[in-house]
Amino acid sequence: MGNLIKVLGKDLENCPHFFLDFENAQPTEAETAVWNQVNAVLEEAQAILAELQSYTGAGQEIREAIQNPGDLRLQERAWSAVCPLVAKLKRFYEFSLRLENALRSLLEALTSPPYAPTQHLEREQALAKQFAEILHFTLSFDELKMTNPAIQNDFSYYRRTISRNRINNLQLDAESEVNNEMANRMSLFYAEATPMLKTLSNATTKFVSENKTLPIEDTTDCLSTMACVCRVMLETPEYRSRFTNTETLLFCMRVMVGVIILYDHVHPVGAFAKTSKIDMKGCIKVLKDQPSTSTEGLLNALRYTTRHLNDDTTSKQIRALLQ
Repeated sequence: MGNLIKVLGKDLENCPHFFLDFENAQPTEAETAVWNQVNAVLEEAQAILAELQSYTGAGQEIREAIQNPGDLRLQERAWSAVCPLVAKLKRFYEFSLRLENALRSLLEALTSPPYAPTQHLEREQALAKQFAEILHFTLSFDELKMTNPAIQNDFSYYRRTISRNRINNLQLDAESEVNNEMANRMSLFYAEATPMLKTLSNATTKFVSENKTLPIEDTTDCLSTMACVCRVMLETPEYRSRFTNTETLLFCMRVMVGVIILYDHVHPVGAFAKTSKIDMKGCIKVLKDQPSTSTEGLLNALRYTTRHLNDDTTSKQIRALLQ
């Protein structure tokens, strides 16, 4: 603890005095029930990312079908190419609902009385690590989605084809897999620039509004504490040298940005105001000190997916840092 306090010396007033072990934290007996529930969801996360990364879309088949509306063979070819892709998109959407439930379980565990959020994060490091893993997955998913226009194009073509055939009283096999109600929900999900982040933001806001007896600060303090710990780990050479995996650096950055965005969505005045418990200048600086290939997507997430950046309460200095 002596080294820890020394390392955190400059942040003692604003930052908690502990280190989140993102690489090795294991659940205690008290954490096991929630950990197992969340782990069942996280086990699927890597497969979802791999599928999204390899998602190439049916652009060529769709273009040929649109350019040759009278060619039945090309229409069937495009439809056959799009249907399995829409089944994948459905799987991604359904995973977002499971992720939402997992986040809720973690928020309940990490904010419940009698402990303060900082005590929860220190005592229940395995759950804090899972919370971080959800945020890491979320930002990874959304970065891939934002750079893949095929997703929107494929789904739009699918919906247009369904509508056209419904008008012509034709029933398509794929409708039993993705019916109209499911298609509507998926359409709203994929219309978002960052759909997974939107899901988590909505889930966190809903958690706060439904738990009237729980002070909102318990939730926002949990988020600001994690942002602070990530920042200190990233900007302190002594901590960075303890990471055994170079990927942990990017993991830390993604988690820091993820909790900032959640904080900004849930806290009434957001993350950028002077009264915010997050040192936004420090967080932005630590991102800008990394290679831009790693951080440009994360800086864009702060620019475009937060709610309060353009508020009057945001200082010109912070706005300038993000320009």
